[in-house]
Amino acid sequence: MISVRGAIVIKDNTKESILSGTKRALEQIIKENDIQIDEIISIIFSATRDLTASYPAPVARELGIINASLLCVQEMYVENSMAMCIRILMNVNKANKANKACCQKDVKHIYLNGAESLRPDLNDK
Repeated sequence: MISVRGAIVIKDNTKESILSGTKRALEQIIKENDIQIDEIISIIFSATRDLTASYPAPVARELGIINASLLCVQEMYVENSMAMCIRILMNVNKANKANKACCQKDVKHIYLNGAESLRPDLNDK
């Protein structure tokens, strides 16, 4: 099993912005990590307290992620923290083509629209 992290900063607190941003992030996580939908075990979405117009999880169902457990939570508020941000933690039962478990170190975490500053250590890879 591997876990994949991601985050995206949303422009507006609207249902459309939240859903389209979440879709973009999920699609890129899935593509960059060569994830098959049936390999996804669960996804935890967290949103900063300023995103209230929609839950991000419905996008996962639209993408065909119907058997995975989904959970939406509010991100812990910390003074001066990033605003308008949706974070994703995806747990995946992943096997490579040799039918061996993929290594966590090979995971490509996806940070978009300014969320890259949450993980500056990934910029060096």
